[in-house]
Amino acid sequence: MRFFSKQHRGDERLIWSRDTRFLHRLRERVPGGRVIELSSGACLIAPLESLTETLAAEVAGPSGGPDFGLVPVDASLPESEKYLHALTAAVQLSGIADRIGMSQTVQEVQSKMLDLFFAIRTHDVNFQPIVELATGELHEYECLFRPNMPRHPASISAVVDAAIATGRAVELDTFIVRIILERIAGLLAADAVPEGIRFAVAINTTPASLLDPHFEAKGVARMVRLAGIHPRQVTLECTEQQAVRDIVPLQRQVKALRKLGFGFAIDDAGAGYASFTLIAALRPTIIKIDREIVHGCGANDAKKALVEAFVSFGRRINARLIAEGIETRRELETLRGLGVEFGQGYLLGRPAAEPGRPRSLEPRRPPRPRRPRPIASPPA
Repeated sequence: MRFFSKQHRGDERLIWSRDTRFLHRLRERVPGGRVIELSSGACLIAPLESLTETLAAEVAGPSGGPDFGLVPVDASLPESEKYLHALTAAVQLSGIADRIGMSQTVQEVQSKMLDLFFAIRTHDVNFQPIVELATGELHEYECLFRPNMPRHPASISAVVDAAIATGRAVELDTFIVRIILERIAGLLAADAVPEGIRFAVAINTTPASLLDPHFEAKGVARMVRLAGIHPRQVTLECTEQQAVRDIVPLQRQVKALRKLGFGFAIDDAGAGYASFTLIAALRPTIIKIDREIVHGCGANDAKKALVEAFVSFGRRINARLIAEGIETRRELETLRGLGVEFGQGYLLGRPAAEPGRPRSLEPRRPPRPRRPRPIASPPA
């Protein structure tokens, strides 16, 4: 995220709040200040001597005013990092004055983490190949979103859990899908996709988002086309981390998306809420077998039986299988033998900032037999 285009000298402070109107009112009282509106809230950067805690509290008003976090900008940090670090600290600090002597609830902590997540635009998008196990040919890439929050490390799973717990899953998916499509558009414009491959992607969503008006099927198709790809090149993966109370509206949405060309996948099957009944009701084009089932399946009869059940079930409802987290050749050969069509994992190709070709699945050459050493003749 770039806050400005030229260098600014002197000591500065940064204040963050979800109330953008408060910051614009404060800006009117602060000479040399500049407001940057973010995906969640906004921040004001201004000279240290003019942006004070007293002034901010005065503009915020009496109790019940907006929460904010005010911190100094560390001028010793590199230009590309100092505002990100200040923003992180400001989001964490916001509203703490109102809770002196009180412990924050889990949801308050999660909400603050999400505020920071949405405010930063330097997150990473990686592409991991999904391959056809029989041939090693590329099928598509899964787009993996990687949070990048200075001094506040968090996995994407933690971010998704926080969004579901705080009722912000739709906001999260909207944000991530927009960033991923912007990244795809940039790659296509830069001609960064390898020649001779079928460029198709899988993007993760939650059931709540698929049911929200923001994800209306024709609107999603429009977003995808603006990025330079066709809906037929996109599979929407529905995560299992969220229970589905009413399946009928989700069924209608999935049908509408498939009618426009989108693929639809149930992700992490076997790990949570996605029972066989739910999968059968949604009729996905893809079922992704959870990595915990795949791990060590070559030596575990119970896991083999689960994979066989998914393969049989997939054939009956005309869904293809992707095994997640393949890391060993034994797992690969076991899954091939059980009839799993596609797979992904470190053995097949690691996530990368740009889409690349998967690793070769050619079998390892057996070691050459050693030539026996000639037996020396005894001396005459």
